[in-house]
Amino acid sequence: MNKVVVGIDIGGTITKIGLIDKGGNCISKTSFRTKENSDFNDFIKNIYNSIIKLNNKNFDILSIGIGAPNANSLKGTIETPANLNWKGKLEIVKKLGNFFDVKIKLSNDANCAAMGEMLYGNAKSFDDFIVITLGTGLGSGIVSNGKLIQGYDGFAGELGHFSIKEDGRLTGLGIKGGLESYVSATGLKRTIMFMLAKYTDNSIFRKVPFNELHGEDITKAAEKNDPIAVKAYEYTGKILGKSLANFVSFSQPEAIILTGGLANSGKWILKPTIFHFEKNLLPFYKNKVKILESGLEEKDAAILGAAALAWK
Repeated sequence: MNKVVVGIDIGGTITKIGLIDKGGNCISKTSFRTKENSDFNDFIKNIYNSIIKLNNKNFDILSIGIGAPNANSLKGTIETPANLNWKGKLEIVKKLGNFFDVKIKLSNDANCAAMGEMLYGNAKSFDDFIVITLGTGLGSGIVSNGKLIQGYDGFAGELGHFSIKEDGRLTGLGIKGGLESYVSATGLKRTIMFMLAKYTDNSIFRKVPFNELHGEDITKAAEKNDPIAVKAYEYTGKILGKSLANFVSFSQPEAIILTGGLANSGKWILKPTIFHFEKNLLPFYKNKVKILESGLEEKDAAILGAAALAWK
């Protein structure tokens, strides 16, 4: 019987689930909208039912890996998540363990991304690197000397809530000027609105309500030289580049790997990010740290990351 693990990525918008073999092949996968379950217990049942349907060939499930925002890997809980419906301390490992008699591992979604890059992606040859996930929010997974940095209580690496402006935008956790309120898919949308107020340029976004803004549309507009879209990416890349230069100072990674929806905009986010990154590095770090895109196939990257946690 084929042996597999289950990879679960809990995002602010979509929860993705897949069966992954040892070689990193996604045998089958599914997804559902995270917010369709207002009750957390119903959400757990939805995960259980999804796994049962996926495993219709009765593969031998060895373990389950879960990537989630605000995950405490040491306690098996999700705590005060900014971009999820549920609040407080969510005992996801315990609750899912009521349905499955296998080892269940939980970690920050960005930590899972780091494990995925280590096993299957662009960090196979690195012992020191940082993964930055640019989705609904901003997550970070830090690997030093070949080991994932978890911290004394399991919450190391919450760089999305690193404050960059004293009186800046609020994150979902109420941090003024938190990085993810500027650098994320949501942050980019907020920047579009900021640029529309600041500048008088003609733009297709002058007739688009905030809730109808999508990252893919902003990239398409930039490709057509929409001035507001171009300015928004330059602004976002400048903030990200300067922030990454600061992050280099505490762990001196060999590479920083960008993944997630915002990273998929390619040159529009990469060019200004790399420029301001190198510009703001301390002299002895310059031209030493690579900024790379994820080596995982985008449609399966989050699932592979969670599965890598399970295999490890």
